[in-house]
Amino acid sequence: MTAAMDRARAVADAVLYEGYLLYPYRASAAKNAVRWQWGVLMPPAFADGGTGEHAWSRSELLVEPRDGASLHVRLRFLQLQARIVEGVDGDGHRPVPLVTIDGREHITWDEAVEREVDAVLRFADLVGGDGRVPFEVAGGTDVEPIPGTDSARLVRRREPLRGALRLRAAALSGPFGGLKLTVRVENTSPWPAHRGATRADALRHALIAAHTLLSVPGGEFLSLVDPPEWASVATGECVNERTWPVLVGEENQRDTVLCSPIILYDHPRIAEQSAGNLFDGTEIDEILTLRTMTLTDEEKRAARATDERAADLIDRVENLPPEVLDRLHGTVRYLRAMTGRPDRGQERADVTARPDVPWWDPGADASMSPSTDSVLIAGVSVARGSRVRLRPAKRADAHDMFLAGRTAVVQAVLLDVDDVWHLAVTLEDDPGADLNLAHGRYRYFGADEVEPL
Repeated sequence: MTAAMDRARAVADAVLYEGYLLYPYRASAAKNAVRWQWGVLMPPAFADGGTGEHAWSRSELLVEPRDGASLHVRLRFLQLQARIVEGVDGDGHRPVPLVTIDGREHITWDEAVEREVDAVLRFADLVGGDGRVPFEVAGGTDVEPIPGTDSARLVRRREPLRGALRLRAAALSGPFGGLKLTVRVENTSPWPAHRGATRADALRHALIAAHTLLSVPGGEFLSLVDPPEWASVATGECVNERTWPVLVGEENQRDTVLCSPIILYDHPRIAEQSAGNLFDGTEIDEILTLRTMTLTDEEKRAARATDERAADLIDRVENLPPEVLDRLHGTVRYLRAMTGRPDRGQERADVTARPDVPWWDPGADASMSPSTDSVLIAGVSVARGSRVRLRPAKRADAHDMFLAGRTAVVQAVLLDVDDVWHLAVTLEDDPGADLNLAHGRYRYFGADEVEPL
């Protein structure tokens, strides 16, 4: 497989374990009683029973491969593994909820095992054809004695899984070329549905957190989030069901895509300040870390007994150096040193932030003056009082698109922390413009979304 896929592994792992175990990381917590919500592909016998579950996912995206190129595919998912605590019962063993050995609890719990399916297919075979990659994952049972006792053991049990990857490509019409690639992931595992069967039963035969990594060495995928103008119609016709393809890797890298069950933006990254997985990427690391620190010794003991990954998390948080925790709080990614407004060419000393004003407060940078600053657009200096015609970009929402072609008056020129210029405007023909101006209520557009008049 390609090095690009390896570079994307950190993000893919975060997707793989999203929601695996949630704070407070104990099996007894109500939120951990309903797990496995993302990218779950159930066995067809369960999915077809009106449960609202599905046995397949589909990704469609545009790709520009080189002549003779191949597509590298990596399917990743979790296989459920039941961890059962058994105690001695006569001459045999029987399941028990938990045992405590030398002050450490061992409880019955569902774990997961990572699985990967790799394939390489030629685009020449996918165009007009249907590439099918079947796969099987063996079931099994492992028995492990619990150290310190002869009266209890751990039994780990997995059910066999079966599935298939289906891929095809079709040439795009028009002068630009390229291919429309379809990737379908199917769970074909047999499952004897029975009366009273529950979701928990079916999960033992499911592909969990299923996602695919696609790579085209020497070629390019087109972003579905922000496609080039010429491809906007074709990308709009792509149908993605239970998956969300995004570019992964460095900002200028377009040869690898992650088809994620979670909505992401292009080129997602794991923050450098993150010390490890907290299994909930929608939360802030600092909040979860601080909350975990407040757990009582009894709660931490229960979390450690729940899952090995929870035990590692607790240990990591307890031993987190102060400087690592500090990095999670109020991170400033860069500081700008300005030597003059580029539109005025004025020379001045580097700006020094005021110590009595937070970095995010507009007053922290005295060089910024929205009422007097200007920005150069199409060779015209635009400042407060300038008239412009609104040309909302394709990424704008409906409220902005309704204003396309209208004229407006610039009331302020703003520069955000990413060094992107924005204009605060009022509509020229709006009878309520004076009232909005008096209350400081504006409409905001990027410098690339207006035409100077």
